Amino acid sequence: MLFLMFRLGQDRYLLDAGQVEEVLPLLSVKALPAAPAGIVGAINYRGAPVPLIDLSLLALGRAAAPLLSTRIILVRYPVGAGEHALLGLIAERAIETVARDPADFVATGVEAGMPPYLGPVASDDRGLIQRIRAEALLPQAIREILFQKPATHS
Repeated sequence: MLFLMFRLGQDRYLLDAGQVEEVLPLLSVKALPAAPAGIVGAINYRGAPVPLIDLSLLALGRAAAPLLSTRIILVRYPVGAGEHALLGLIAERAIETVARDPADFVATGVEAGMPPYLGPVASDDRGLIQRIRAEALLPQAIREILFQKPATHS
């Protein structure tokens, strides 16, 4: 299975590459005043607005550094039965893919109290690497705000 690797601080994390629509350079972000916590703004992707989360801000409490290797990862975020919407994730050092067998990943043993988006870990010659569950990044209340269907008028 192929994964996209990125870093949060010094730690390495993986996203299932099958969830990734595209990886973009760091683009200009439209701030969204009074947006829900964790949403740093929106970008224009092929004429449509896409909400944006800064993973460093979400996990570490600080904004991602504006490095050449900082990218916007567009993921297909599940919003209903068989339906997806795009969600942008700002991630540092998102420039490498890794092939791993899903069976390589095991529970950390300290799941209680951890954010639901943190998944199992695997090890390699550089240490531990942890999977991120993109579908668990947003609490239900924020999912409903971001991905609500527009009202139809009769």
